[in-house]
Amino acid sequence: MLPTLETKCLILQPLELADAEQVQPLFAQWEVVKFLNSKVPWPFPADGAYGYYRDLALPAMERGEEWHWTLRRKASPTVIIGAIGLFRDAEIHRGFWLGIPWHGQGLMTEAAYAVTDFWFEVLGFPVLRTAKAVENTGSQRISEKMGMRVVETKESEYVSGTHLTEIWEITSDEWRQLRATTSPDKSP
Repeated sequence: MLPTLETKCLILQPLELADAEQVQPLFAQWEVVKFLNSKVPWPFPADGAYGYYRDLALPAMERGEEWHWTLRRKASPTVIIGAIGLFRDAEIHRGFWLGIPWHGQGLMTEAAYAVTDFWFEVLGFPVLRTAKAVENTGSQRISEKMGMRVVETKESEYVSGTHLTEIWEITSDEWRQLRATTSPDKSP
């Protein structure tokens, strides 16, 4: 059973099929999806969130291969503002998106800290890798704040086309060292 996680400002609630109704209009926006993997269809289908949750995300969660949460502000716990997920058997272990009205508030950094703790401290993995289009500076800043480093550069396919991509990485030892100097409520 996937636990609910909490940060200073957020509740990370395990993904449910019923979440698709709220997610669909929030996710199906160019500014949200343009730097996501090209597997995301564009234009986004009217039932895209529902189909993804039903056919891919929830079955992977049941198999223990993926862990997905919706993000909700503690001040409005019924309103979904984004999502974050972890992936066991992929080259890239963490992915996220956030609705446009909540960009630039540090919320995704909080969520990323919570799930990175879960990845290392609960699941026990030795390394976490993420990928970011070089143009996606907001996402890069999150990795920088988390002590991650670029270990590879390559071209990758995104919804918006081919972009130069940086692969970022942090080990469990590096994460624990960083966490020893920062509290969950005060991201670096």
